Amino acid sequence: VPWPALRDNDRMMQLSNLKTTDEIEVTGKTLLVRADLNVPVQDGRVSDATRLERIIPGIKDWTERGARVVLLSHFGRPKGQVRPEMSLRPIAGKFGELLGREVVFGENCVGPVARQVVDALEDGTVCVLENLRFHAGEEANDRTFAKDLAALGDFYVNDAFSAAHRAHASTEALAFQLPAFAGPLMMEEISALQQALEAPERPVAAVVGGAKVSTKIPVLSNLVGKVDYLIIGGGMANTFLLADGFSVGASLAEPDLVDEARNIREAAEKAGCDIALPSDVVVATEFKAGADARTVGLADVGDDDMILDVGTETVERLSEILTECKTLLWNGPLGAFEIEPFGEGTFMLANKAAELTKAGRLVSVAGGGDTVAALNAAGVADDYTYVSSAGGAFLEWLEGKELPGVAALTRGSV
Repeated sequence: VPWPALRDNDRMMQLSNLKTTDEIEVTGKTLLVRADLNVPVQDGRVSDATRLERIIPGIKDWTERGARVVLLSHFGRPKGQVRPEMSLRPIAGKFGELLGREVVFGENCVGPVARQVVDALEDGTVCVLENLRFHAGEEANDRTFAKDLAALGDFYVNDAFSAAHRAHASTEALAFQLPAFAGPLMMEEISALQQALEAPERPVAAVVGGAKVSTKIPVLSNLVGKVDYLIIGGGMANTFLLADGFSVGASLAEPDLVDEARNIREAAEKAGCDIALPSDVVVATEFKAGADARTVGLADVGDDDMILDVGTETVERLSEILTECKTLLWNGPLGAFEIEPFGEGTFMLANKAAELTKAGRLVSVAGGGDTVAALNAAGVADDYTYVSSAGGAFLEWLEGKELPGVAALTRGSV
C-alpha cells in the first residue's frame, strides 16, 4: 500500500514530535539501535564502509555515556531463510576495526542466543546481532517478532534513515514496543532534507536525473510545487524532449509517457517552476567506453544516435541557474557517467555546485546511489553541504510520502 503524500505543515508537525537520546539517561541501559549495516561485501570483506563510518559518532556518544549498544540490521535479501553468505559476522568485524574496540557478534537476533549475548554486555560496550531478515517476521512487520526484539532492550533508537521507507518489524513495529528515539544520523538526514525542501532559502533548484521518467513521476510532480528550477537530465530528459517535438533517435525514452511529461510541464508552469532541459547533447551510435562521441544540437540528433550526456552549452546554462540559486537538491546524474566519455556533463555541473557551496553561496543536498557514485567520481562529494546515505528513503521523501520508520518514531513512543 503506497504511503500518502504529506502536506508540508503535516510533515513539519510530525517531525517536531521526534525525540533524541540527548534527552535521556542511558548509563546502564540497553539501547536497541536499528542501524543500516547493509554494505557491499566482496569475498567476505567489506568493500565500502561509508555507511558504517557514518553511525560511529552516535555509537561513541552512547558508549561514552555508559550505554550498552545492541545493533540491529538487515543484510541482503535472504527472504526469511538463514543464508550463511548473508551473515553480518564479517560486517561486525569490520565495524569493530573502525570503532577501535571489540564488537561482540550474536548468532541470532532473538531468543536465548541473543539474550545471552546482550546480558553479557558491560556498560559502554557494543554488539551486533545476526541478520534480521533471517526471520520472516522482519519483512512481514510481525508484532510478535517485534516483541521478541524489544525483550532485549530498554530503549529503541532508529538511526537508519536509509531503511525508514520500509514498514518492517525493526523499523516500524518495534517503535511501538519501547520508548522510541531518533538517532543522530537519522536526525542529520531529516534536517538536511528539511533545509532543502521544507524550509529552503530561495531560489531553489533541483537536479533530477536517471534512466526513466516512470520511476520518478511522483518526485517530479511533487518537486514542481516546491522548487524554482527543475533541471531534468539522464534518459528521462529524452521523454520530455519527445514531448517537445524533438527526435531522440535510438536513445532510451518512454514515448508512452509523453502526455505525462506534458502534464508535469503544465503543472510546473502553474506553480511558477522553470523546467530546464538539455539544449545540446552528446551522442554516439555505440554505448561503450571510448565510443566515437560528438556534441550536437537537438535538431541534429540522427536516427541511429543515442543521447548519452548533456553538452557544454547546456552545462553553461545550468551553471548560470545554480549561480542564481541559494539551495540545490540533487538526485540522479545528467548522463551515463559510469562510461567514458559520458560523465563530463554531470562532473562539470557537480563541480560548479561544489564551488558555489565552498564559497558559502549554495546549500547543496544530494542523495541516491547513482548520485553519490557520480559525486565521488567527480571528487566533490565532501564539498557538498550534505550527501545522504539513503537511496529509496531519500526518493520517497522527495515524493512527499510519509516514511513509516520516521512516522513510527513520532507516534510510537510508549
